Amino acid sequence: MFSSDHVGAVFFDVDGTLVPRTSSSVFLAGFLGHRDELAKAEDAYASGALDNRQVSELDAAGWAGVREDQVSGWLDGLPLVSGITETVTWCWQNGLVPVLATLAWSPVGSYLACRFGFHGFSGPRLETADGRFTGRVARHFDEYDKRDFALAQARELGLAPCSCGAVGDSRSDLPLFASVGLSVAFNASAGARQAATVTVDDDDLRRVLPVLSRLVTATR
Repeated sequence: MFSSDHVGAVFFDVDGTLVPRTSSSVFLAGFLGHRDELAKAEDAYASGALDNRQVSELDAAGWAGVREDQVSGWLDGLPLVSGITETVTWCWQNGLVPVLATLAWSPVGSYLACRFGFHGFSGPRLETADGRFTGRVARHFDEYDKRDFALAQARELGLAPCSCGAVGDSRSDLPLFASVGLSVAFNASAGARQAATVTVDDDDLRRVLPVLSRLVTATR
């Protein structure tokens, strides 16, 4: 699907953005038995009481002994906003490379990228051994790593940050919002709304397309 005819890139957050009103980690924790504990920890991260490393280590511990091949079956039931397929298709058709820039675990990013056709994905990585998760974090990944990943993707695509956009909803998006030309707070927290270029509230991701079209028209 990738072409050299791109004019920009759009970085989409996952948790709270593509996955509405919750996170992929809390959803998966429902299968792992620590959903309530993780939801409280994520709330503490949102308020600044915990950092991403602390939340990731707490969550990772619940994965110990789980087989890697179980996860994709669980993710088939992941709640998602409407319009992801159409939004990704529109981006490709209009010369915008859609990329997942997220703090979701790498199995989530990999699953969504494959399912919907995103160019790539970011995220922390769980340690595995012999096809099972060990309960430890192999690679931590925070909001500044997310920004750096997006900027590196832009460089690889030959794009300036000002020709890129970001769609997100929360604290983890703020460094990226400050680094790209267009930022969309989608069903977002107060902090993300304040930092974004535009705010959109809707149950369908396609509502961001009129905003993203600015990236296309800016090059013409």
